[in-house]
Amino acid sequence: MQPSRLSLALETGALALPGEGRILVLRPRGGTDLGALPKDRVEAVQGFRPDHDALAARGYATAVAPGAGYGAAVVVVPRAKAEAKALVATAAAAVAPGGPIAVDGQKTDGVDSLLRDLRARVPLGPALAKGHGKIAVFANPGPAAFADWAGGAARRLPEGFVTRPAAFSADGIDPGSAALAAALPARLPARVLDLGAGWGYLASEVLRREGVEEVHLVEAEHDALEAARANIADPRARFHWADATRFAPGAPFGAVVMNPPFHAGRAADPGLGRAFIAAAARLLAPSGTLWMVANRHLPYERTLAELFREVVELPAPPAYKIHRASGPVAPPRARR
Repeated sequence: MQPSRLSLALETGALALPGEGRILVLRPRGGTDLGALPKDRVEAVQGFRPDHDALAARGYATAVAPGAGYGAAVVVVPRAKAEAKALVATAAAAVAPGGPIAVDGQKTDGVDSLLRDLRARVPLGPALAKGHGKIAVFANPGPAAFADWAGGAARRLPEGFVTRPAAFSADGIDPGSAALAAALPARLPARVLDLGAGWGYLASEVLRREGVEEVHLVEAEHDALEAARANIADPRARFHWADATRFAPGAPFGAVVMNPPFHAGRAADPGLGRAFIAAAARLLAPSGTLWMVANRHLPYERTLAELFREVVELPAPPAYKIHRASGPVAPPRARR
């Protein structure tokens, strides 16, 4: 296996770990190579449930939020720049003054831009390039140096909703979700499931419908779910930090609403949407209905036809497709 950028930084001395103290790793993916770090000292902070569980399965201590008093930190740069800056501010607040903070990321995730912004604030060590990415290290000047970056972690939209950078559509209500909300009927079943609920917009619209007694929000991104909790005070709401494709409730639902993700990192992956459709079919009652919006170019029709007895495409804005799929059936491999 080729050495990682983290290994390179340690081998060259660009990153010198203190002899003791915990090492904070912020937002590592499930498969991030952390082998160069002493495993018994690492605490991986990751709020995306599939990655969190994958890191825990590899034997790393995991959490959704950091503590304090770490000897060093590694920030794994995410796609959203506001989130990346907030992570740097988090590291500066958690690591002892003078402790090393490494910033490691792919060029496609904006690491060059983040390093430029860092260089304008702190003495930054040389950036080491490897594998289409870069890593650079600075000595922690303390949280005051990044106080304004920490403030960018949350945002309030004009409609009153709170969002977080890690959440889908953090800058505003997604047009596809708004189109789906407009297509929902005036009355819905008593138990409704919002798969991939994000910061709670669709669930808030479901709660406006007649007949609804429970809305279960399933969201893999912990920060997004916390935003949903802030946005929805209705006692009929139930919140689940879970991978939507593996969620296992105690009883089936009368309806599922969803605007499923279709990216893994920056790469389009329609397989994610198909997995959400399969989960919806599994979680619905035999007479239940799926209400789903997707970008028009995504090829979900075959999966819907295989897993539901009736599929209807409803009117939608030109960029989107809205499907109403009723009567889930067992997937072909499960049939006798």
